Amino acid sequence: MRVVATEYLSLDGVFEEPGHWSGPFFNDEAAEFKLAELQSSDALLLGRKTYEGFAAAWPSMTDEAGFAEKMNSMPKYVVSSTLDRVEWPGSRLLKGDLAAEVRRLKEEPGKDLLLSGSAQLFNALMQQNLIDLYRFMLHPVVLGKGKRLFSEDVQKKSFQLTQTKPFRSGIVVLEYEPA
Repeated sequence: MRVVATEYLSLDGVFEEPGHWSGPFFNDEAAEFKLAELQSSDALLLGRKTYEGFAAAWPSMTDEAGFAEKMNSMPKYVVSSTLDRVEWPGSRLLKGDLAAEVRRLKEEPGKDLLLSGSAQLFNALMQQNLIDLYRFMLHPVVLGKGKRLFSEDVQKKSFQLTQTKPFRSGIVVLEYEPA
């Protein structure tokens, strides 16, 4: 499997609580894109905060496209140093050596391992060169405040742009691979 980090970003780099600001830009194109992304994935990789948000919301959701069914039925690997158990069906805690655990998952056959949100986990995996594809959904909004995706202590990294996809709503999907 390859690790694909998929993130909603504002023009000023905020990723925090996209449900509060991304809605006006989410259209049919974006919905189709996110469904295709999820369908091409075998599992989710989540940090504790993102897991808790997803686990609180997704089990009660339904939709005709099958997005909710896929979210609820696929394996979910949760990285946390504070949780003792996970209750969302299909979830499993990853404890111990994070890099070794993710390398082990990457060696398994299958489709993508999708990392969403989870800034602390995102930054840790980026520093360990464990992310294979970076997918940013850049939204045409400046928020002025909020948590940024990239931590200030990240060491310089270079990337190669592999794909762009603009949507009518102004969202632009940018895909990068490590250079």
